[in-house]
Amino acid sequence: MFSVTVRDHILIAHSLKDEVFGPAKNLHGATYIIDAEFKSLQLDKHSTVIDIGVASGILAEVTSRLNYRNLDEMEEFQSHTTTTEFLAKYLYDEIRERVKSFFRGYLKVTIHESPIAWASYQGKVR
Repeated sequence: MFSVTVRDHILIAHSLKDEVFGPAKNLHGATYIIDAEFKSLQLDKHSTVIDIGVASGILAEVTSRLNYRNLDEMEEFQSHTTTTEFLAKYLYDEIRERVKSFFRGYLKVTIHESPIAWASYQGKVR
């Protein structure tokens, strides 16, 4: 399988409103490194999985909506706990929506919340 990965980063604030999260239940900041990995069993007619510039642009577009934001104040997250796992799926859905008309394969979004911890979501685009 072939793959191409592009990377971006965002700075956010949020709180995880449940006792299970300990001190993270309070408002805190986070710097996330985000990888979007596109995978395909075959290359397209241009011998690529996906154009790296296009993939980078799409990732930057979807992450820019979250960058320097307090996620607790964003309407679409009001009924959700914005864990790293939840945000990986959210970004997957946003990227998938933008590439589904021209990309065939799999997408994996990984959010690195520290050098020793990260979460991912992956699925088939079409």
